Amino acid sequence: ELPTVLLIHQIDRHEGAWTILPLMKDFSLTYGRNSSWIFFCEEDTRIQVIKLLETLRRFDKSKEWFLGKALYDEESTIIHHYAFAENPTVFKFPDFAAGWALSIPLVNKLAKKLKSEPLKSDFTIDLKHEIALYIWQKGEGPHLTPVPEFCTDDVNSYKADHCATTFSNFLPLCGQPVKKEDVFVAVKTCQKFHGDRIPVVKQTWEREAALIEYYSDYADISIPTIDLGIPNTDRGHCGKTFAILERFLNHTSPRTPWLVVVDDDTLISIFRLRKLLSCYDPNEPVFLGERYGYGLGTGGYSYITGGGGMVFSRAAVQKLLASKCRCYSMDAPDDMVLGMCFSGLGIPITHSPLFHQARPMDYPKDYLSHQIPVSFHKHWNIDPVKVYFTWLAPNTEEPHNGKKVGYNREDL
Repeated sequence: ELPTVLLIHQIDRHEGAWTILPLMKDFSLTYGRNSSWIFFCEEDTRIQVIKLLETLRRFDKSKEWFLGKALYDEESTIIHHYAFAENPTVFKFPDFAAGWALSIPLVNKLAKKLKSEPLKSDFTIDLKHEIALYIWQKGEGPHLTPVPEFCTDDVNSYKADHCATTFSNFLPLCGQPVKKEDVFVAVKTCQKFHGDRIPVVKQTWEREAALIEYYSDYADISIPTIDLGIPNTDRGHCGKTFAILERFLNHTSPRTPWLVVVDDDTLISIFRLRKLLSCYDPNEPVFLGERYGYGLGTGGYSYITGGGGMVFSRAAVQKLLASKCRCYSMDAPDDMVLGMCFSGLGIPITHSPLFHQARPMDYPKDYLSHQIPVSFHKHWNIDPVKVYFTWLAPNTEEPHNGKKVGYNREDL
C-alpha cells in the first residue's frame, strides 16, 4: 500500500518539531504497532518507493536499526564541539538529503528514553550530528549503518541506477530572480577590522550588491563606513543590529523589500540569494537564514545564526520594530534576541541549508557536494578570496545550457 507521508511542520505546532526527537513519542504511539520503519527525508529528496522497500527488507525489522548515507568529519570542528577530537572520522552521521530510517523498535526505545529523560542540550546547531549522538548513547545505542542505496546523486546521473533515493542539486527559483536594487546589504564591522576584513569584501562580493552600507564604531570615508553611535562590543552586537534595522526602515526607500545583515567576515553570493528570494513574498514577515535552536526541549526558540547572514523582509522589520521587543543589553547576542522576538510575535524562522555559519572545510565534503551554497563565514586559516571564487562567485556552478560548468573545488 502507499506509504503514509507526514510533513513535520503540520504534525506539531511545537517550536522544536524540526529537531525531530521531540516527535518520537507521537511516532511511537501512532505507528509503534502497525509499522516497521519511519523514513525521514528532505522536501527535495526523490524516492523510488519500490526500491526503498526492497532496500529496507534486507534489514531485520524486529531489531534496532539506524540507517542512512554516512557523513563524517575529516577533522574535528567547532560546529560539533570538537567531538571525537582524537579521530573524528570514526563517528558517522546521516546526510538528511539522502534520507535516513529508524526501525520501529528503535523509535519505541527512543520514545521511552525521552519520556524518562528529557533532552538536556541547550543548543541545536547541527541536527544530523546531534541526532546521531543521541541515538548512539555513548556507545550503548546503535551506530549509523551506511546504506549505499540512500544517495544524493542527481536523478539523471548514471550513478543513480542503484539508488532508492536521489537529490536534485539546484537553487530554488520561483520566477525571475529579485532585482539587485531590491536587496539592501548591511555589513557589520568595527575599526579594528577595517584594514583586513573590508578589503576582502571589496575584492569579492561587494560588486554583486547594488545597495550596500558598512556600519562601524568609526566613520571612515575611504570605505565609507557609517558610525551608528553604538560602541563596539566584544560579545553580542544586539544594539548595533537593532540600530541597523531602524535605519533600514527609516532611511532607505520603502520600495526596497529585502534587508541582508552580514558580518565583515561573511562571504556571500548575492547573485544566488536573489534567485532564492524569488520564492518568498516580501509583503509577508520573512526571516531567513541558517536555523539554530535554543532550549527547544523546554519551550525555547529557533533563531537564524548571524554569521551566515540574516535576511529580513521589510514587513518582518516593521512588525519587529512595532513590537516592544528589544535587546536586554547592548552586547546581547543579536541573533538569539531576534529569534526570541520573532518567536514571541508568532513569526516563524525560515531555514535554508545553503547559508553556513562556518568555513567550507568545517563541513563534510560529501555534504557540500550536493549544495549550491549562498554563504560561508569566518576567515580563520583560509584564503577568503580563494574560498569566495571557488565556492560562491557567479558562474562557478550555475547551469550552462542545462549542464553544470565543472571546476575544481580545492581542499579549502
